[in-house]
Amino acid sequence: MQQTYRIPQLIDIKQAYQRIMAYIHHTPILTCEAINKMADSQLYFKCENFQKVGAFKARGATNAILKLPPKLKQNGVATHSSGNHAAALARAAKETGTKAYIVMPSSAPAIKKAAVKQYGGKIIECEPTLKAREAALEKVVEETGAAFIPPYDYMDVIEGQATCALEMWNEEIPFDVIITPVGGGGLLAGTALTTHYLSRKTPVYGAEPKGADDAFRSLKANKIIPMEHPDTIADGLLTSLGKRNFEIISQYVAGILTVTDEEIIAAMRLIFERMKIVIEPSSAVPLAAVLANKAIFENKRVGIVISGGNVDVSKLPFK
Repeated sequence: MQQTYRIPQLIDIKQAYQRIMAYIHHTPILTCEAINKMADSQLYFKCENFQKVGAFKARGATNAILKLPPKLKQNGVATHSSGNHAAALARAAKETGTKAYIVMPSSAPAIKKAAVKQYGGKIIECEPTLKAREAALEKVVEETGAAFIPPYDYMDVIEGQATCALEMWNEEIPFDVIITPVGGGGLLAGTALTTHYLSRKTPVYGAEPKGADDAFRSLKANKIIPMEHPDTIADGLLTSLGKRNFEIISQYVAGILTVTDEEIIAAMRLIFERMKIVIEPSSAVPLAAVLANKAIFENKRVGIVISGGNVDVSKLPFK
């Protein structure tokens, strides 16, 4: 596959971590004996639900803004996002003294719109289609001169997301396998890169809802197959896989495991009840995949990235 951009190396990821560490949390790794017994393995949960803005997205957005030349940053930054990247970019812009223009579909969760406003981001609403989002973003960039920072299909964002796995490996836990959710693919691509550099023998898996399984189908077909009508409770994983992400994932990821919404809800409830922490549905997808594929993970030390905790608690899928 022909490359037209430079994939971050280990030195780049380490420099990204030094660049962003004053702006983010070093999130904890938690364990739960009850869930370990159910999974027949030793699970280590990397809790990015405790991250700034409640999600790993704070890493990539902050890194991308800090790497922008001052001339490009002076008119602000812009993106389109229905969720965590929107809040992450708005916060990173505020922290680094610039403006953020966020195109959000009218269907975006109210809790995520409120977060963008709280961080001082200017919201531009549009119809809930990719075409409408891209058109609105193009207009905003044209009118403001803001620099576009994509949510995931952007090497500086992938490089920032890779610092999550860097923190995990810095804990000196000898992971036998690592698994993350996959939507646009920034977190999975970054995790796979860091793990490849630091522990080449450790496989990395992506976990995906069956109702939004474009990464699974794309890897199988060896080409990107966009998701046209995603249908899953995991609202953070509705996005189709990015081109740069696909290139990295194709090379460094062992496989994509898919789970049903029922399995996602059961795993989410398990984490709420047993670990006493708040997570969003997307974050439960890796645990659901581990529980549904015990043969892959049995008796292994498994790193699981809990990607975020931004859930509307008035609309939890269980009582």
